[in-house]
Amino acid sequence: MRVLFFFITLSFSLFSQERYPKDYFQSPLDIPLQLSGTYGELRNNHFHSGMDFRTNRQEGLSVFAAADGYVSRIKIATFGYGKAIYVTHPNGFTTVYAHLLKASPEIEKYIKAKHYELQSFEIDVFPKRDELPVIKGKLLAFSGNTGGSGGPHLHFEFRDTKTEFTINPLLFGYDQFLKDTRPPVLLGILAYPLHENGVVNYSQEPVEVNLVQQKDGSYLASKVLANGAIGFGVHTHDVSDGSYGKNGVYKIQSTLNGKPSFGVQFDTFSFDETRHINHYIDYKRYKKTTQRYQKLFVKNPYDLSLVQNNPTTGIIEVQPNMNYSYKIILEDFNKNKTTVTIPIQHAVMEPKILKKESKSIYKIKYKNEHSYVKDSVSVYIPEMTFYEDTTVDFDVSDGMVQFGTSDIALRSNLTLSIEAKGIPESELSKYFVATVEGTKKSYIKSYLKEKTFKVYTRNLGKYALEKDTTPPKVTPVQLQEGQWISASKVLQFLISDEGSGIQSYNGYLNDRWILFEYDYKTQKITHDFSDNVVKEGRNDLKLIVVDHVGNSTIFETHFFRTQKP
Repeated sequence: MRVLFFFITLSFSLFSQERYPKDYFQSPLDIPLQLSGTYGELRNNHFHSGMDFRTNRQEGLSVFAAADGYVSRIKIATFGYGKAIYVTHPNGFTTVYAHLLKASPEIEKYIKAKHYELQSFEIDVFPKRDELPVIKGKLLAFSGNTGGSGGPHLHFEFRDTKTEFTINPLLFGYDQFLKDTRPPVLLGILAYPLHENGVVNYSQEPVEVNLVQQKDGSYLASKVLANGAIGFGVHTHDVSDGSYGKNGVYKIQSTLNGKPSFGVQFDTFSFDETRHINHYIDYKRYKKTTQRYQKLFVKNPYDLSLVQNNPTTGIIEVQPNMNYSYKIILEDFNKNKTTVTIPIQHAVMEPKILKKESKSIYKIKYKNEHSYVKDSVSVYIPEMTFYEDTTVDFDVSDGMVQFGTSDIALRSNLTLSIEAKGIPESELSKYFVATVEGTKKSYIKSYLKEKTFKVYTRNLGKYALEKDTTPPKVTPVQLQEGQWISASKVLQFLISDEGSGIQSYNGYLNDRWILFEYDYKTQKITHDFSDNVVKEGRNDLKLIVVDHVGNSTIFETHFFRTQKP
């Protein structure tokens, strides 16, 4: 088995070197590269699909095309990637540059034209092959902080052009730009009892494993006593030279008595499978502690390619009169390693920490479909919606619906329907379904039919029907009616909504639609006068902001402007 595993690993390594050219692409920045995020890094509801490069905490750095090609897609969004440019290359790969401030002048001209043609800030357009050609090393855009970015940086990624699978940029030689002599950091190990009455170290619940670091930097765990099947999870991050970031680890491999047991290697994955991260990690522990333990075992198969090619499930059947040596190897792309050895011994013991038993009658068999009805609420669960058999709470009280808890990860959507009893039909359009976390209530897209609200969701927890009759707020920034603003470069407003949230906004200058860019982090919309829509003298402005249930605010004003010669 060891020889076969070595052959497979070697073959994959050689295949990767041939498949992914290491001298074809250049750096997208002209500053020394430093990572703030690695490929495959564990994020909220997804694996990170690229690499994040620091931009010295500022916006506006030049971003260069990594290779010849053409701009094949431009997506401008309020959330997610923000302003993103996709460049398709003739060798079968596409590079993506995201969270941009703006594009190069030629591309920016094309983008502005599309904004006005489609009359929308959010656009997703696909230029033809000959419209926006790109030359390696030439200016493509400027770095920014748009979309869901938590600070100025450049998100950079590779995709297979045909399949849209994301690929680790380090496979294309980007490791040469990043010095890394530091091994991954081990933060903790959890042992999981996996049988119905299994026990690990006197516990029927997951239990932390004591670790002692050795002189050579490796770790030795205290002996793990177990009865029944067990598995392990690891809490870790990676570090690199000259960077203070806590990033994702490239490779995790476990062995049992010297034979491969389980592992992951972050080389490639698809967007369709990235949501499985919530089952890949110990989601219950994450929701409670924000610690992301990566589970090195699979109880039931699921469609995450990162874990599908393992020689075993990673589950250890601890047998009487047997001792085991379990080893975890944490490795970065530069082959810096941190190892931990865990001795395992069979033992029959009375648990001191008992499994938390649910008294709920709602027991989910993950392979079956289920339908539940209580009062005015119904829940439909298709087969394979859950990852494993589980028990959920279901309660309807004082207008609040409780179905499951937010620490249960779902594979796909279930359907929740709430009948609007006691609400006049004339008022139904002002109601929406909200998730409830403490005092926070958040809008979910819902569908109203025959006095019943229906939502499709992968998030369990509390829900309620909420009424929203309050229109959005619109506040000008440093603008007074009738003011001369000839020296101003931009026009800005704050827009917000305390109920269902903003669905749309549109601005009109002298009855002509104008582009306002929206930054949800600051709640500002901004019009740039360089669009040349403003005219000499008086300008009449109208803003229409609409929330998700149709409440609208129309803000009208006028200002004066002298065009500079």
